[in-house]
Amino acid sequence: MSIADIKKSFEQKSAKSIEAFKHELTKIRTGRAHPGILDQVQVEYYGSMVPISQVANVSLLDARTISVQPWEKGLSQKIEKAIRESDLGLNPASQGDLIRVPMPPLTEERRKELTKVVRNAGEDAKVAVRNLRRDANEQAKKMLKDKLIPEDDERRSTEDIQKLTDKTIAEIDKLIQGKEAEILAV
Repeated sequence: MSIADIKKSFEQKSAKSIEAFKHELTKIRTGRAHPGILDQVQVEYYGSMVPISQVANVSLLDARTISVQPWEKGLSQKIEKAIRESDLGLNPASQGDLIRVPMPPLTEERRKELTKVVRNAGEDAKVAVRNLRRDANEQAKKMLKDKLIPEDDERRSTEDIQKLTDKTIAEIDKLIQGKEAEILAV
């Protein structure tokens, strides 16, 4: 393994951390409807638990309403029950084959709670990136100890990885600010 491999590995893992954080942010409800909110809700389908998106068409009716159209008639009640029992605080209503899921407006207190959740998720993402930095720096130190690279290369590697870490953390901070603004603006 070379210094370039260490940097490349760090960049790839950092990108994965950011993607995981973005995915986590989509789960945080802002008051506006988003079909991805229901991704974590599981429905029993022929004896196994599956995500709603695998047994129904999930789309938006308007900015504050999600529609769920089951592919099989018998699933409507199971899907409605699964949404109601999820920890999302949603109250679905059936209209024939269509299930409407209105998004309740957020209270000021709930908005502040959600901003804290966003900050905590952001801090977790930053910790993950810092752990990646530590691992990359340890690999470079090990290469120096094994006399595979000179001290200058190890020091340069540490500086480069720190720059990449700072860039990644700045991107995470930007995502946090964007999500907080979205939560407080609705």
